[in-house]
Amino acid sequence: MATSFRLLASRCLTTASSASKATLTARSLTSARHLSILTTTNGSFQPQSNRPIASRFGVDTAKATNTVRVTRSLSTEFSATHDKIVAPPMVYISGEEMTHYATQLIVEQWVKPYFDISSWETYDLSCKSRDETEDKVLSDAVEAGKRVGAIFKEPTITPSAIQVQEMGLKKAWGSPNGAMRKGWNGVTISRDTIHIDGIELGYKNQVLFERHAVGGEYGAGWNQVGEGTLLTTYIPADGGAPFVVDKRDLTDKNNVCVVYHNPYDNVRELAHIFYKRCLEHQVTPYIVTKKTVFKWQEGFWETMKKVFDDTYKDEFLKAGLLDRSGGDLQHLISDAATMQLIRWTDGGFGMAAHNYDGDMLTDQIAQVHRSPGFITSNLVGVSDDGTTLIKEFEASHGTVTDLWNDHLAGKETSLNPLGLVEALLGAMCHAAKLEADAKPNDKKAQDMKGFVDNYAKVLREALHNTFRYGQGTRDMCGPTGFTTEDFIAKVAWRLDRYLVQQEQEKDAPPQLTEEDLEVPKNKMEAYDQKAILKLFEKYDKSGEDGCGTDKEVDAERGIADYYMFNFALMGQDCKKGNKN
Repeated sequence: MATSFRLLASRCLTTASSASKATLTARSLTSARHLSILTTTNGSFQPQSNRPIASRFGVDTAKATNTVRVTRSLSTEFSATHDKIVAPPMVYISGEEMTHYATQLIVEQWVKPYFDISSWETYDLSCKSRDETEDKVLSDAVEAGKRVGAIFKEPTITPSAIQVQEMGLKKAWGSPNGAMRKGWNGVTISRDTIHIDGIELGYKNQVLFERHAVGGEYGAGWNQVGEGTLLTTYIPADGGAPFVVDKRDLTDKNNVCVVYHNPYDNVRELAHIFYKRCLEHQVTPYIVTKKTVFKWQEGFWETMKKVFDDTYKDEFLKAGLLDRSGGDLQHLISDAATMQLIRWTDGGFGMAAHNYDGDMLTDQIAQVHRSPGFITSNLVGVSDDGTTLIKEFEASHGTVTDLWNDHLAGKETSLNPLGLVEALLGAMCHAAKLEADAKPNDKKAQDMKGFVDNYAKVLREALHNTFRYGQGTRDMCGPTGFTTEDFIAKVAWRLDRYLVQQEQEKDAPPQLTEEDLEVPKNKMEAYDQKAILKLFEKYDKSGEDGCGTDKEVDAERGIADYYMFNFALMGQDCKKGNKN
């Protein structure tokens, strides 16, 4: 009898699951008919064309000609039955050109249907905005980032002398990154490879990189000089006696003198961030310098090694992560590191380096891994009191000027937004974490974090599956790949479909184990055995403890199985003495 109950329960669950999937498919296809391709004109969203895109989603275009076109927030099945979640505070730094256009479409179609983003603080760091505000907008953005702690940044332009003339700017405004790294007490720039299950890119497994966020050539002072003497003098802040760091005679008539330094106070913090991430992702750590020639880099290696030996070595040994490096933390000369990045295509390693070396080596990683679009770029800083991590997330590539020019010329474009999306999700998840950590006893804050984390997981799945199904952008799928607008619309449809499916499955019957299905012998007396046998005799035509395969019985199967399951397990209608 217990076996029969288990079979019946299984049939019930299968029937319910099939019905759920059928309903989902029909509703999802209906939702697809309401997708709209959008373009940006002076900050407002307008339909790009009147052509139906339902055909791209497997929907009969003949039935989709009366499509309702949406010019603001997309109407989705999930959002139609759920209130929007109030997104936690976050700083949104907008840029320009193609990446700005694509990111606005993403926010409109992937974020706004599910989130109220009124708490986001937006700062326009386009060249025009920086010029008009005399760069006050940059200082405002830095202050906001310091206060909020979670920042998303679109790619921006650092104008060249030619662009200054073309844009009519007052001056060549410098890169905003230096001000951000300084203002947010930058420690490291984390750059990791992005992977899509089932699609082979450059590295088979993840590669992590920590690039020292401050110092080096990027903050250098320089001047062009002639013959003479260059004297670099250090003046101690404590009033000690000044001394000469370097003195050299310049004999050429044309020289460029460059002075920079590397602040090492935060290298210990960088080391902790690096080793914790390597353990989290189960990769082998390496430290990269050119200390054989640049003797002043020895201090970087010594600090990284000491933190490793004092705090992390035992954990790495226990995890077996030092097997490939001889059982200890290894140092790589930067020249050797460039070769290993080409050879170690199995991945599974992490590297940490100075600012400039990190910049160059991560560009190489991006090329090995197919594209800068498949690598992240996250600045990690710390609050002034040292208690909270400030994180800024951006794509590792630029504004993609060539595609923007094509877009302005009315040509089709196909931008892969993977790096942009990873940055946006990273910022949203960090913002949610900060909010939840600040309010540990606030159920609303904890629920919000759970929703954001789940949303990020589902969006990644929708995005990756779109690539896996051969519906990606043209850098992945060739000339038949989707355009920028169609790809974003396709992922929007799939995202909503997955969220709806997840919601429906949440209310599905539980998957009961055998122990749960079997009725204890001491409780069998509570059931009317004859009533149960009559049900079996009525529906079990084949004698295989099921409802048979007759068409008439199949039509009743869902109801019959449901009631037989409840009669047998819950005893609502088969208990002795119950005549209803």
